[in-house]
Amino acid sequence: MPDSAQALSPSFSLPDFRAALGMFATGVTIVTARDVDGSLIGVTANSFNSVSLDPPLVLWSLARQAGSMPTFARGSHYAINILAAPQRALAERFASKGADRFAGVGFRSGVGGAPLLDGAAAVFECFNRSRYEEGDHVIFVGEVEHCERDPGAQPLIFHGGRYFTELPL
Repeated sequence: MPDSAQALSPSFSLPDFRAALGMFATGVTIVTARDVDGSLIGVTANSFNSVSLDPPLVLWSLARQAGSMPTFARGSHYAINILAAPQRALAERFASKGADRFAGVGFRSGVGGAPLLDGAAAVFECFNRSRYEEGDHVIFVGEVEHCERDPGAQPLIFHGGRYFTELPL
């Protein structure tokens, strides 16, 4: 009988785990912030979820080794931009390394200073309420100070390692 106070060792490989996780269809977000020096930071993330309606809380996670980790960890605010179907190229750009991610991208500054991307299906402007280090990621919980949505927007979907701009029938 296994010890119920401890998890069993995984019976699968990391690639198998990643592939299984990829079977969960998600929306795609770009999380944005402004660093203390005013520079803009943004990363593509599909690890977004609601936590609570009252108070309004959402969460997302970032790899501990991400270059943007110091900005998100020390910053007071960030924005979670839910991408619309026409923003696939933007998702790919913010997921890549080395490019000037904000070059030519339309945005405005939110109440906390984070960039709010033009054309997003929805935006959540968050106070950086808490962080939890778990495994190779840090889970950020944001208290939503402002949100908006485009009710007619079609979502950008990620499933099985691919983007979808239309929902399959």
